[in-house]
Amino acid sequence: MLADAGETASILKSFFESSAEGTVGLAGDTVEALLSGGKVLVFGNGGSAADAQHLEAEFTGRFLLERTPFPAIALTTNTSSLTAIANDYGYDRVFERQVNAFAAKGDVALGISTSGNSESVIRALLAAKEKGALAVGLTGEGGGRMAEVCDNLFAVPSKKTPRIQECHIAWIHAYCDLVERLFVERTK
Repeated sequence: MLADAGETASILKSFFESSAEGTVGLAGDTVEALLSGGKVLVFGNGGSAADAQHLEAEFTGRFLLERTPFPAIALTTNTSSLTAIANDYGYDRVFERQVNAFAAKGDVALGISTSGNSESVIRALLAAKEKGALAVGLTGEGGGRMAEVCDNLFAVPSKKTPRIQECHIAWIHAYCDLVERLFVERTK
């Protein structure tokens, strides 16, 4: 257990050092989107779906500071839409169809995939770009196919799914904190 914690701490430090500047920039882009009437769409499969829902909850509720709720949609929660789309179009299109329904120019679309190769996430990111949204990826070492698709890519330097997921939730909290503080500063 201590060895795993030490490994996670080392990977997280490296990840935060390499992604800090990009995360601050993304937070600024997100605040601009929110102030312009935009929204954040977030999606992933399995544990990444849970992370998407966690991020949405921090945006629509609050992370730490009292402020107006941020418009965010986790595309992982509507079982009727997910199953209808999967049944009629195939699972690879479950997020893409929703992005086509909800995304607009200037929105932020955040796809989460530990491997970076999840077809459903990649198709949704491509659809977001076509709609004029910022396509952001949160993934593992190397970025997989998401590296070719995303406007901004945040890749944890590990191939171990548990370590990647632990770093993803820490990054999500850092991102939420930055967005919230920047938004509050800009709207005083």
